[in-house]
Amino acid sequence: MQRGHTHPISSLIREANGIFYEMGFTLAEGPLIESEWYNFDALNVPKDHPARDMQDTFFIKDEPGMVLRTHTSPVQIRYMEEQIKKGNLPPYRVIVPGKVFRNEATDITHEAEFFQIEGLAVGEDVTLAHLKGTLENFFQQLFKGADVEIRFRPSFFPFTEPSVEVDMRLVGENVPEKLRDKWIEMMGAGMVHPSVLKNSGVDPEKYQGFAFGMGLDRLALLRWGIDDVRLMHSADLRFINQF
Repeated sequence: MQRGHTHPISSLIREANGIFYEMGFTLAEGPLIESEWYNFDALNVPKDHPARDMQDTFFIKDEPGMVLRTHTSPVQIRYMEEQIKKGNLPPYRVIVPGKVFRNEATDITHEAEFFQIEGLAVGEDVTLAHLKGTLENFFQQLFKGADVEIRFRPSFFPFTEPSVEVDMRLVGENVPEKLRDKWIEMMGAGMVHPSVLKNSGVDPEKYQGFAFGMGLDRLALLRWGIDDVRLMHSADLRFINQF
């Protein structure tokens, strides 16, 4: 009897989880249907922010105030809240892989549903340097045989301050030619905004942290040279059987 094959996203989640576990991160999960409080308000996203428009968010018709989560960041809030309720103060280190939803047109690089992986580290002495080192180690482990370089560019996100866009470059003879020596935008990241810590019950005067979020579908495209992100959700066995 022919055996089935692991979906590339499932494989990538397992591998990423293993890499971050070695760095002291634990796995956390949260609901796909989320309240506006956890999806927006607690993350310091203003009421008039464009992300709340119908063009970006799927609202639940018969459940006012509920949405299909647009990112995995609500789990940050839920995780820290739960730890505080249990009396567990920082340090925290957690990753959150999961499906998210955006009301947007689909093409070879965009889907209305896709997977993200979120990272959060909170402690008394966490810095951007720790964020950079964490991401460098992750990409180095993921893209074995290549030298990985990371750079930060200033950006803005309501839930981090300062905020950065993270670019990665792969260098080395074993890197596919179309990726070699090219800077690729990988994710948004930054230091957790004090308001986010406060909304979670964590004292922002004592603790600080970093957070990052990246699309796993896009990471899979780079990892395996896949040309169309829509193949990830096509249920086409000819695609899955390659893995």
